[in-house]
Amino acid sequence: MKQNTKTIALVAGEASGDLLGSLLMEAIKQAVPNVRFIGIGGPKMQTVGMEVLFPMEKLAVNGYIEVLRHFRELVGIRRSLRDRFIAEPPDMFIGIDAPDFNLDLEMALKQHGIPAVHYVSPSIWAWRGERIHKIKQAVSHILALFPFEAPLYQQADVPVTYVGHPLADILPEQPKRDEMREQMRILPRNARVFAFLPGSRQSEVRRLAGTFVETAKLILQKLPDAQFLVPLASRETRTIFENEIWRQEAQQLPITLLFGHAHDAMIAADGVLVASGTATLEAALLKRPMVITYKMSPLTYWIAKRKQYLPYVGLPNILAGKFVVPEILQDDATPENLAQALLNLVNNKHAVAELEQTFTRMHQTLRQDTAQKAAAAILPYLA
Repeated sequence: MKQNTKTIALVAGEASGDLLGSLLMEAIKQAVPNVRFIGIGGPKMQTVGMEVLFPMEKLAVNGYIEVLRHFRELVGIRRSLRDRFIAEPPDMFIGIDAPDFNLDLEMALKQHGIPAVHYVSPSIWAWRGERIHKIKQAVSHILALFPFEAPLYQQADVPVTYVGHPLADILPEQPKRDEMREQMRILPRNARVFAFLPGSRQSEVRRLAGTFVETAKLILQKLPDAQFLVPLASRETRTIFENEIWRQEAQQLPITLLFGHAHDAMIAADGVLVASGTATLEAALLKRPMVITYKMSPLTYWIAKRKQYLPYVGLPNILAGKFVVPEILQDDATPENLAQALLNLVNNKHAVAELEQTFTRMHQTLRQDTAQKAAAAILPYLA
């Protein structure tokens, strides 16, 4: 290895972090060609050249109960990373989202003189605001994706840079729906198309698959020409959804399961049913009317509800500062409620046009050339 090689350790916990990490790595490589990346990341980060120490899937658990089930394994992975990075210090550590995993690791590394950057602000504006004190101790710099986050850190004297969201750089401001339908061979061209996104984690898909299949059945009763596109992130999540279709003997439903291609499915769709998370922002940036839903274990939901500051959980509503799209969560997320909300939305041309304007303004605010801006903010720590 060359003497002047810089080593950057990164940890991403799920698909959205894998995208953020890969784009940031590319931008860093442009400025520092002789750089080595090591840590935890997914296929996109591996393509850019990351040496992976543990599979990213190990970190992709959510909710209090789910985390408790995997607690010992997660603590073991974090301890292993901490010991390795202290023994062979990287020039910098970048934790990408996954705050419950990354912040403790960042704190330990920062105490040993390793600059620790946290990419994606924890949702201190939504719940557990007291975490800002821990963040201040743990990080050298925060890279914030949303404009309202930077002032919160500035008030607490935490070094912060608002970098925008990379999806706003990647996704087209005016998606070409007709072209996409042609590309996806959707016939007839004027059919009502719905994209159903049940999440990227296996636990999410297990909780939502049955409800989504039943929702499709109800929509089909009202719109006999309706078609459903279901993009799934992995072979495992596809199998879970497929098994649910067989369990409900719904093989005749016009459901097309896709490997990936979530953006294509949303561009082609008249309406989107989406599990709360990054996919809600993707749907907004693609200017699609959506209904946001989510289900988690009853105890996890009860705890989260008690700690929540905002009346909404979906990123489009948080960014708008008001309800612009429906959120139907937990026990309310019945097939009947979801089907009715989707039909109400796609049948209201005025509401759809207003949403497109709101989402276009959002897109313009978030487009900041994120990866370049993030790289510029952290390169001084490599000096």
